[in-house]
Amino acid sequence: MTGFEVLERDGLARLGRLDTPHGSIHTPALLPVVHPDPTRQPVSPREMRARLGVLAVITSAYITWRTPPLRARAEQEGIHGLLGFDGPVMTDSGAFQQHAYGSVEVAPEEIAAFQDLIGSDIATVLDIFTEPDTSHEEAEAALTTTLARARVARAARTGLLAVPVQGGGHEDLRARSAAAASELGDVLAVGGVVPLMEQYRFPELARVLCAARPTLSAGAALHLFGTGHPMVFAFAALFGVDLFDSSAYHKFARRGNLLFADGTVSVDNLREAMCRCFLCEEKPLTEVARLPTAERERRIAFHNLVTSVEEIGRVRQAIRDGTLWELAERRATGHPALRAGLAEARSHPEVFLPCEPESRRAFREVNDDSRSRPAVVRFLRRVHVYAAGRPRPFRIFRIPLRPEYLRLVPAVDAGGSDLSWETMTPLGPVPLELTDLYPVGPYLGVEEFLHPPRHRPPSLVAEEIAGALGKDGDSSRDWTDAWTQRQVLGLLEWQYGPEVARRLAPDLRGERSPRSGRLRAMVRGGHTMFHFGTDGVVRPTFRGGQELHRVLSPGRLRVVVRDDAVPFVREGRSLFARFVGGADPALLPDSSVLLVDRADAFLAVGRLLLAPHEIVQLSRGVAARVTAHARAPEPPASDEEAVGPWPG
Repeated sequence: MTGFEVLERDGLARLGRLDTPHGSIHTPALLPVVHPDPTRQPVSPREMRARLGVLAVITSAYITWRTPPLRARAEQEGIHGLLGFDGPVMTDSGAFQQHAYGSVEVAPEEIAAFQDLIGSDIATVLDIFTEPDTSHEEAEAALTTTLARARVARAARTGLLAVPVQGGGHEDLRARSAAAASELGDVLAVGGVVPLMEQYRFPELARVLCAARPTLSAGAALHLFGTGHPMVFAFAALFGVDLFDSSAYHKFARRGNLLFADGTVSVDNLREAMCRCFLCEEKPLTEVARLPTAERERRIAFHNLVTSVEEIGRVRQAIRDGTLWELAERRATGHPALRAGLAEARSHPEVFLPCEPESRRAFREVNDDSRSRPAVVRFLRRVHVYAAGRPRPFRIFRIPLRPEYLRLVPAVDAGGSDLSWETMTPLGPVPLELTDLYPVGPYLGVEEFLHPPRHRPPSLVAEEIAGALGKDGDSSRDWTDAWTQRQVLGLLEWQYGPEVARRLAPDLRGERSPRSGRLRAMVRGGHTMFHFGTDGVVRPTFRGGQELHRVLSPGRLRVVVRDDAVPFVREGRSLFARFVGGADPALLPDSSVLLVDRADAFLAVGRLLLAPHEIVQLSRGVAARVTAHARAPEPPASDEEAVGPWPG
């Protein structure tokens, strides 16, 4: 089995690479379904590659096998010669035809051998297509047959193998199928879902994916059969779907329908030039509607491919930018059924949280549903734990953690006891010292523009404080230094726990940016020990990592480096997954970690790309990037403003 490599990520979604004999597929990728008979294919695979940059296609090995002229050519020229395509070709095996017509003439072993013979880059097991409404008994029997066929196919094939994940609408069977397929497949293909997409049953599709996702291996590419409409791409990518096959570009073209990321439009209803792509510069869609049938169909199919390829590009960029949830929410506004599907996905945060990154650069609200993203769920759970046992907080209007405001907020009462303050944020009440943290720190929502807190003068803040305390505040004292230390202590506790915070905080001094007033570093003896990015998260320097290594219990925050990679990590080279000897299971992607050798000697500070459970499943690629090591100069503290700052 050939490994799948993760290059970048946003939660479960990945930018990845799957190597094949005919080149690499960079995922997420669209695999247009092409007919093996060129006379029935409106846009040739060669043209798809030359004009649209399509990396890979999928075609039917079964139709090729059962059609003598096509079969003879494929056996002689290979599937690439038959299609006239020099990139990766995935072949399916006839499962859909078997389901549609009741049977196929070919045996599972025979079609598997045929896919080998014609040089398929990714061959597919002939599974039993299971309708979503199939009974549990029938679905289980079909799954047993599918897995038996997959084991035979795996034993016979040395190349890449796609193993379908079936189970109908039954969550236990989907989970079982996903686990078994993960032991056999290089590509894990979730099947039996086309009826759900055709009937806009997106909540059920979300439940199927939620059931399968936890037991699917991260070491294989994930394919969702029949994800043809571009409005679904971002939704599917949230679950980590890497490969999208589409015959919709042609099926919809036959009916005169144009595919767009926000829905479907009949070409016959167009009266305006609503698209300016290169095809529409050649001939506007309003003119395409009047063309002869064959040419009209070809041009609409080509246009549908253009919009589909463009949407895959948007999904890829959103993963790179950490904004995929935002893109999926915007796409879901195009159809109520898709919005319902996204609501169902959000109701299963436990599926997403193990791979949800520690932070992102920004959090932009699309609608009220944005406040239920997995990142928010985790943040509010942690706020609840953090606030437990503290004195009852005083409520204060939203204020930025900047000196001109903090000087007004008493940190202790007249008797010297700490005062607890919380501020109302778009996500609910949050302890004041935590309000620079992602997702509430860089949160950008409609309230920011309805009630801009930056227009609220400090004098009004002073009045509110006096009202909250029931007495005038001590206006003669500047509380900024006390709040800076409170923020240092609070952020260390948030990140590492109260015991570590109590041990480290007394020797650390918080430094604020002279430009923005934001807390930018924790220093000791003239050296930066911890610094902050735009997300407000504590990140250790090399010296800070040494201190954490000293005070944290063994195993915590650690990623163990195998002996042969130790010299490279010491020099600042990335740590690859195959050289990881273990990791703290509580870590998350994007976490700052302590890289140590087998004897627990501290080597460097790193930033995780993979979740701990994924490291053992991936044989290729980077697990952690080194961010601080002994031979590197100490980096200056970041003074970058937050993206979409809240509420400064």
